[in-house]
Amino acid sequence: MTQAPQGPDDAFHVFDTTLRDGAQREGINLTVADKLTIARHLDDFGVGYIEGGWPGANPRDTEFFQRAAREIDFRHARLVAFGATRRAGVRAEDDPQVAALLASGAPVITLVAKSHDRHVELALRTTLEENLAMVRDTVAHLRAHGRRVFVDCEHFFDGYRANPGYAAQVVRTAAGAGAEVVVLCDTNGGMLPAQVGAVVRTVLADTGARLGIHAQDDTGCAVANTLAAVDAGATHVQCTANGYGERVGNANLFPVVAALELKYGRRVLPEGKLTEMTRISHAIAEVVNLTPATHQPYVGLSAFAHKAGLHASAIKVDPDLYQHIDPELVGNTMRMLVSDMAGRASVELKGKELGIELGGDRELIGRVVERVKEREARGYTYEAADASFELLLREEVAGRALRYYRVESWRAIVEDRPDGTHANEATVKLWAKGERIVATAEGNGPVNALDRALRSALERIYPQLAALRLTDYKVRILEGSRGTGSITRVLVSTGDEQGEWSTVGVAENVIAASWQALDDAYAYGLWRAGVEPLE
Repeated sequence: MTQAPQGPDDAFHVFDTTLRDGAQREGINLTVADKLTIARHLDDFGVGYIEGGWPGANPRDTEFFQRAAREIDFRHARLVAFGATRRAGVRAEDDPQVAALLASGAPVITLVAKSHDRHVELALRTTLEENLAMVRDTVAHLRAHGRRVFVDCEHFFDGYRANPGYAAQVVRTAAGAGAEVVVLCDTNGGMLPAQVGAVVRTVLADTGARLGIHAQDDTGCAVANTLAAVDAGATHVQCTANGYGERVGNANLFPVVAALELKYGRRVLPEGKLTEMTRISHAIAEVVNLTPATHQPYVGLSAFAHKAGLHASAIKVDPDLYQHIDPELVGNTMRMLVSDMAGRASVELKGKELGIELGGDRELIGRVVERVKEREARGYTYEAADASFELLLREEVAGRALRYYRVESWRAIVEDRPDGTHANEATVKLWAKGERIVATAEGNGPVNALDRALRSALERIYPQLAALRLTDYKVRILEGSRGTGSITRVLVSTGDEQGEWSTVGVAENVIAASWQALDDAYAYGLWRAGVEPLE
């Protein structure tokens, strides 16, 4: 497996702009407390620079810098304030927004500057020469006050295409005034890797400035464009956690960093921090209240999930045959999915993952494979319901089902009342430990009523059920051509203090499918709690 390289240094910058550019994603609305939490996560991950926002532009960002100075002891990152060059016709020392950048106390300041001639003339409504003076004066003013300065050349690649001489002059002006890094921005996200590489290489040769890259993802190439810029000589990459950002997003911090460390052999994080990547990615997703992307490279739940039987056979021999890195290097894990595509190796590896040693029993493994294929042909899905698969596997190993009660009957009633309200009631009749139990309960729906009735019937005998909670419920119609008579699949997620598990049920009746999933969820929960099943 690939091993992580050694030795981070300031010769290469990992610059995170989740708190500014990432916060512009539709659906993200960060409080100051959210921003402080994310900043701590990013510092813990070990990025070199965290762009906290635009102090003076809004009260929330101003407060963030004030509180960050008091409340966060940054161990790895330097806090960066973002702002613009001085206004046209105003001295840098007299511009309030430039003063706000200094007042933020941030040791590093990023200035956004126009590098596209049409933007200068149409957006700033000033001359090309005045724009250069705005860059020169603002950088020099901030440097005179002891601040490190980076300059983001907005719309650089489009500007370079339109007027390469002027775009390059902006870079020279910024570097000449004392900017430590000049960042070439693909603000509209329309560039492709070969184009980015060619421009960065040419500008580096023409200007001699230290260059960075800021790529938007509108062509789906932001990560590739970032790495192309690095190949061409850029030594500063601007990214956001999970690729958050305006429109379709920015270059994703995590695959960029993983590629730099594991593919390029360049240490850009402190020792041992790469293994925290999956945890940090998911933690930030929780703060912004977005579900972690399951198919995200390196850190997604499915990043190292294997479904095809051919893959499983090879992985059983050597995981490197179907994995580009050891998932543990980025804090992730390999998962085996069991489905109708599964072969013997898939089942054997999944059993090992679940702690069930099948010992190469070909007859047993064959029975499991055939049973999975037969049931998935009827609509079951075990790749999304690991708990139901484990119960099936343990049943085949033990030669009997893991059961804790015997159901005599159940029913659910929905009553439509004259006042327009509905009443949902369920009754469960079952036998447990030699005792016949009848329980009735109401709920906010028929499935909820069934769940409550089953709990009512069993909690006295199995008090461990009190710790169980239903966390998710999904219904899918599998055969739409049959209308209301279609086959229905229900997935139920259940959890306790130690974790969550998923179970599946399939039937023509949505309530019957739900009962199957609930039945498996309770059986698995009791098994996890160490309760011995009935003989």
